[in-house]
Amino acid sequence: MVSPVSLALECRPPRRGPRGYVTNVYRAATSIFEGLAVTMSWMFRRPATIQYPDRIEKPVQEMLPDNYRGILEVDIGRCSGCLLCMRACPIGVIQIEVQKNAETGVREVTRFDIDVGLCMFCGLCVEACNFDSIDHSPEFEGTMPCPEALVLHFVKQPSPVSRFKKGEGPPRRPKGSMLREILPDYGRRRGARRWAGRAPLEPPASPESGEGRSDG
Repeated sequence: MVSPVSLALECRPPRRGPRGYVTNVYRAATSIFEGLAVTMSWMFRRPATIQYPDRIEKPVQEMLPDNYRGILEVDIGRCSGCLLCMRACPIGVIQIEVQKNAETGVREVTRFDIDVGLCMFCGLCVEACNFDSIDHSPEFEGTMPCPEALVLHFVKQPSPVSRFKKGEGPPRRPKGSMLREILPDYGRRRGARRWAGRAPLEPPASPESGEGRSDG
């Protein structure tokens, strides 16, 4: 905070001669002292900053509130294949495909992809899901070597759709466990990331087909 004396001195026109020289020296010394006084006062206080991520008592993910909107994840065992979350997404981040098994006649989820690089974490898809299949995880470090790696594939093999009613079914798996299952080192700073074995992504559909992603 600037003292009234310094403010008054700054408002005065600069003086010339020996007296003006002394006044300018006084103003400079006063300004330096006031600035150092604020800085020096923090030298004897406990630091308020935390050296992330090396010097923290526990992972940041465990200190976040339950309603934190982190990276989306899907409990595929609770998915009913209703496509409500995909339709609720305003920018087409979610892509789901449901097909009927020719042998068993059971509807199966064959694709459930989420492009977290485009996701704006609005939570509309979570609100639309009636079975708590899709939800935000406490993960937030989405660092990846390439944009294509930001597309998360939650279906490794066709999974039968859930036939449980709303409010029924097994308890949902812990938050963050599904994301770490498909990508063990996702968002982690340590550990090598290997993408050589993943299949290449399909090119986006053309606008004429009506399946393209909306950017609006």
